[in-house]
Amino acid sequence: MPNPIRILHVLGGTALGGAESRIMDLYRQMDREEIQFDFLVHSSAIKHPGDDASAREPQFYDEEIKALGGHIYVLPKFKIYNYFTYRKAICAFFAKHHEFRVVQGHMTSTAAIYLPIAKKYGISITVAHSRSAGVDKGIKGIATKILRKNLYKKTDYCFACSELAGINAFGRKRLEKGNIKIIYNAIDAAKFSYNPEKREFMRKQLKIEDKLVLGHVGRFSTPKNHPYLIEIFAELCGMRDDAVLVLLGDGPDRDKIELKCKELGIRDKVLFMGNCKQPEDYYQAFDIFILPSLYEGLPGVLVEAQAAGLRCLVSDTVTREAQATDLVTYMDIRQPASVWAREIVDRLKYDRCVTFEEIAGKGLDIKKQALAYREFYLNGDSSKL
Repeated sequence: MPNPIRILHVLGGTALGGAESRIMDLYRQMDREEIQFDFLVHSSAIKHPGDDASAREPQFYDEEIKALGGHIYVLPKFKIYNYFTYRKAICAFFAKHHEFRVVQGHMTSTAAIYLPIAKKYGISITVAHSRSAGVDKGIKGIATKILRKNLYKKTDYCFACSELAGINAFGRKRLEKGNIKIIYNAIDAAKFSYNPEKREFMRKQLKIEDKLVLGHVGRFSTPKNHPYLIEIFAELCGMRDDAVLVLLGDGPDRDKIELKCKELGIRDKVLFMGNCKQPEDYYQAFDIFILPSLYEGLPGVLVEAQAAGLRCLVSDTVTREAQATDLVTYMDIRQPASVWAREIVDRLKYDRCVTFEEIAGKGLDIKKQALAYREFYLNGDSSKL
């Protein structure tokens, strides 16, 4: 039997995050005797290109990737000042590894560097895939904007998870000219479907059977706007004694958020669950899902929450393309936190139900999307994506 074709996904890492989770959802759907995924990630611990992944701290998806037959390659982390060293490392990598049919770059901040080099070394298809509608603040954000300039000229395909994400990476003119393929972040919707028995079990496990449970899933970093989320929850606690907040995720700002909870006197009402291998179970325990992000591409967690039949309160900076049901209410994050808290209380009464057909009907279920990706990876046909 012929060897599978290999697709290289370029990412910052293999930690639990939005882009990583969506790629893994897609990977699980592939016939791996036909198509295999490999991963090129970045780490400060790496001195030379292609160093074994074990040279860095293990990350969330490492074990599963290897179990599925994927390889993890590592590059030195891009630091702006090491531009020439970084470029040299990429040249060395693709000089050695040019076995990939497609190189799909989800790390668009440096895609203009590594995608042309991949093409030079014989890669058939290159893709720049934008998954965020914003950039970091400061020098890093400025550098990203500079490096993305004319990115569309340096790749075969421009993919984006939403129109805003496409504009962010490639420019509005490219969108208006139809040069960007919009591919929504699909999920395994059936896995998240509302399950009353699972809900009861999880609430007992967490000892929150009789509580009003506010839920959030996301990395503890600036775009997710956790400080404002905690202010909203503090206001909610003033309205409802039985309120608890369940937070899934980890990240650099976690300690700061825990401290804020202590300062507001609500630490005993907030459950920090960290990174969870089965987040779908926790969605069942929630009563309301909240996502007050500063910006998003197309947040998979919002699709997951809707798949779980949850009422969702979401920042109006989040793209409307993520709204698959009438469960979503968009709100202004410039309003006082008390306005959000009142909205939570006012929207508690609703019928929780299975929403799979609505999610799938919007093209947000991974099984159908995987078939379209298969055609693209095998034949270069992007028409069904």
